[in-house]
Amino acid sequence: MQTDASHPNDGGYSTGRHRAARKVDLSIIVPVYRGVECLERLVSRIDQALGSANISFEIVLVNDCSPDNSWAKISDLSRSRPFLVGINLRKNVGQDNAIMAGLRYSAGRIIVIMDDDLQHDPGDIRKLVNGLNNGHDVCFGRYRTQKQKWWKRFGSRLNGKLAEILLKKPANIYLSPFKAIRRSVVDEICRYHGPYAYIDGLILSVTSRFTQVDVTHHRRFSGQSNFTLVRSLRVWMRLLTSYSVVPLRVASVSGFLAAGIGFFLGIVYLSWHFVFGGSVEGWTTLIITILFIGGIQLIGIGLLGEYIGRIFLTVNTYPQFSVLEIIDSRE
Repeated sequence: MQTDASHPNDGGYSTGRHRAARKVDLSIIVPVYRGVECLERLVSRIDQALGSANISFEIVLVNDCSPDNSWAKISDLSRSRPFLVGINLRKNVGQDNAIMAGLRYSAGRIIVIMDDDLQHDPGDIRKLVNGLNNGHDVCFGRYRTQKQKWWKRFGSRLNGKLAEILLKKPANIYLSPFKAIRRSVVDEICRYHGPYAYIDGLILSVTSRFTQVDVTHHRRFSGQSNFTLVRSLRVWMRLLTSYSVVPLRVASVSGFLAAGIGFFLGIVYLSWHFVFGGSVEGWTTLIITILFIGGIQLIGIGLLGEYIGRIFLTVNTYPQFSVLEIIDSRE
């Protein structure tokens, strides 16, 4: 089935209607961007890993307006694979919002999220699913070794530390993009309709029942990573301003500290003047003080503006994504 739909909240389709038509045990969500050379191998590997298991599954490939021929490849693969669902977005909305599109359409009792470049091993999917036993809601894949650049490893560690401070993430849990999630948690995540989705942030806000299992991390099957330093900075900014008010509190405390330092220096200078009968000389001190206080004010104003901007876009129902076309041979 192919549809053309757009809606500011759910991308133009009703999750309940679609799930009722196709119940499956497992949904694998894969956001696709510049992944045309990996897709056939990825789908085949997933089919091999799950085809022999006694479970029903679907693969939901979300084309995030990729500039290559990814959508044409998805369309071609879907002709011979009834378990394959293709979602084509009208514009590039970023990895997390593309994942949200897949989550809203998915019908699985358990949902696995993975990348399109085969760095995540399809053979580990069942290990993640089994990790949800014993009452866990989310199972993250913990890499034994990471096959990526040093700055990406550093950014991942920094993101984890920020999540510990801002979102109360357990220190021993690695926020891997390769994870399995229960349907009940996904339904809670999909209640978020704002334009700044951050999947791990939403997970941490919904549940604290986590676990993790060791998985293999491979080098990219083909091409170069789409995750640049700029995108890393955007993720950090989203984490800072979309799921916590801690930055605003830090700005407030910094303002009080700056005011306290200014008041203390004022007392010192006045005492110097009346006790010793002189004045404290030095334009340097004055300029440093002005720059210090002014810098703190500008940081606080910038943070406040970031929050207000996000509130404005959310209130005005800025869409997470817009669906151009859906291919699902089962409907």
